[in-house]
Amino acid sequence: MVRGIRGTWCGTLLLAGVLVAGTSGCGPETPAEPGGPPSGTSGPAEPGTTATATAPGTTTAPGTTPAPGTPPAPGTSTADPHPAEVLVEVVVNGGLAGVSNKLVVHYDGSWTSRSGTEEPRTGRQTPAEAARLRAALEDPAYARVPERPTGDPVLDGFQYYVTYRHRLVVAGDGERPAALQRVFAALPGGGPPTNP
Repeated sequence: MVRGIRGTWCGTLLLAGVLVAGTSGCGPETPAEPGGPPSGTSGPAEPGTTATATAPGTTTAPGTTPAPGTPPAPGTSTADPHPAEVLVEVVVNGGLAGVSNKLVVHYDGSWTSRSGTEEPRTGRQTPAEAARLRAALEDPAYARVPERPTGDPVLDGFQYYVTYRHRLVVAGDGERPAALQRVFAALPGGGPPTNP
């Protein structure tokens, strides 16, 4: 008899719960986690993450940085490189004499060339020469130069290792793209350092 009254009571509560989209109170209820969403709602997709949205034209809070890969906001620009920063580095290996030379050019046009064990040579490009080299490196065609040699290797030829903005291009004395040739022609001394 008691069991029948309890069943009727739970059935009534269940019907009332369905009508108001609540819980029936007849089964165990999962308590809400402290600080979490109420029972019966879905939380964030991953633990410990919260979803945020930024409306167009808004800025991030002070002390925060945008996610990696996010383009800068309109009207902002990245800082210009320091004049003493390295613009391009060219290493030349090989040839009949077996050279191992290195040329480093900075944004201000100053450069240092090392050949084997000899004392390094230094110099400075004119502003026009430095601008010509930067333009050749910033040319979109140079960004498409293959990172590995495409032509047939030349017997006793040179290998060139050109590093610009953390991108390494390796080329040989075989066929070379025109964009790479323009960079070579704009280097101090008219080309990579190949002299022993």
